[in-house]
Amino acid sequence: QVQLVESGGGLVQAGGSRRLSCAASGRTLSRYTMGWFRQAPGNEREFVAAISWSSGNTNYADSVKGRFTISRDDAKNTMYLQMNSLKPEDAAIYYCATTDVFLTHRVEEYRYWGQGTQVTVSS
Repeated sequence: QVQLVESGGGLVQAGGSRRLSCAASGRTLSRYTMGWFRQAPGNEREFVAAISWSSGNTNYADSVKGRFTISRDDAKNTMYLQMNSLKPEDAAIYYCATTDVFLTHRVEEYRYWGQGTQVTVSS
C-alpha cells in the first residue's frame, strides 16, 4: 500500500509559476513510476508527467513539455511538479499516482492515487 498526499495548489495568474508536491508513504518507491495527472470540469483525467523513482527518467505530455518539470526527492519521499508559464487551460485538479509500469501515460495503469489539489489560473 502507498499513500499519497498532494499539496501546493492554489490561484495563480496566467504566466506565473506554481510548484506542486506529492508526499508518499508506505511501500518503498524504488520500483515505482510516479505520475501527475489533471482533470478539469467536464474533461477526462489526463496525463501530465511521470518519473521513474529509481532512474529519474521522465515522460511529459506534449501540452506541458518545456513548461513543467517533474522531479523527486528520495530522502523526503516526495515528488514535485514545477509549473511555469501557466495558461488558463492548465487549470484543473492535479493528482499524483503510482504505477509499476515504466513511465506509462495510461490512467488505468496507475494503482494508487492521491486526493488531488486544485490549481486555478486567472487570465
